[in-house]
Amino acid sequence: MEQPDLMDPRTELSEFLRTRRARLQPVDVGLAHYGGRRRVPGLRREELAQVAGVSVAYYTRLEQGHSHNVSTGVLDAIAGALRLTRAERDHLTHLTKPKRHTRRVSTRPQRVRPLLQQMIDAMEGVPAYVVGRRLDVIGWNPLANVLLGGLSARPRHELNMAWLVFLDPGTRALYADWAQKASDVVAWLRLDAGCHTDDPQLNALIGELSVKSPDFRRLWAKHNVQEKSYGTKELRHPLVGRLELSFEVLKLPGDQSQELVAYHAAPGSASSEALRLLASWAAEMPAPDGGDGPEPEAPAADGQGADGSGAEAATRHA
Repeated sequence: MEQPDLMDPRTELSEFLRTRRARLQPVDVGLAHYGGRRRVPGLRREELAQVAGVSVAYYTRLEQGHSHNVSTGVLDAIAGALRLTRAERDHLTHLTKPKRHTRRVSTRPQRVRPLLQQMIDAMEGVPAYVVGRRLDVIGWNPLANVLLGGLSARPRHELNMAWLVFLDPGTRALYADWAQKASDVVAWLRLDAGCHTDDPQLNALIGELSVKSPDFRRLWAKHNVQEKSYGTKELRHPLVGRLELSFEVLKLPGDQSQELVAYHAAPGSASSEALRLLASWAAEMPAPDGGDGPEPEAPAADGQGADGSGAEAATRHA
């Protein structure tokens, strides 16, 4: 199956603007709607151009992927007319004004600073892991290892949140609301893709997911983008059952491409007791034997996912 050119900046820009325009109706931007059948979903190009204060010809060229010399003022006007979020505005800027990378994208595995690894290892009772470029999970503590299904046992190519969410059955079973998790992961991945359209590893990952997962293809076509932040997740763990956990995502100083993700259960809750039991299980687990996974001083891990049945499944699925 021949893979399409998924990372062509002009195509990405064109599709992003078209899908943002399609989600708006005239009433959403203060225009009168005179009824009757509309030939296109959402706003017409001339309506969007009117709201943004640019010519129809100019906007049409931009939506066709011609972004040469587009000004910041025009982008702001179009972003305002499209009601873009901050993440969407950043994505639009990256697509219209792509950065020129003077060096090839490194193919070397990403690394977690040793002192950072020591810190998350010391976070007892708090599952924590580090996500890098392309949603690679590159470090974790013992409790996250058990919670997310034995990350240390996985080969390196599986240690990616998007790969696990879409291609690993155990990960799908772990999340009570898998559909929302999948939507979030695609939006995070596309935000990264907009910044790195020339990354061959990212292109290969998107290609593999597009070929192997109809769900990924459907969500990728929506062109949604968002940043990781905070919230709650309900997990269904094969060892301890239902867990309701809060999570926070923090960008790391010194490397803005790495983010620390930490889970927390309300004190005295059933989920807190479940984490305590998992911590006991983690303490009894044998040290990983290396295998095909990350190197000891810089663990490379996966995002999230786990299920199956019994202890064996809990130490393998993520």
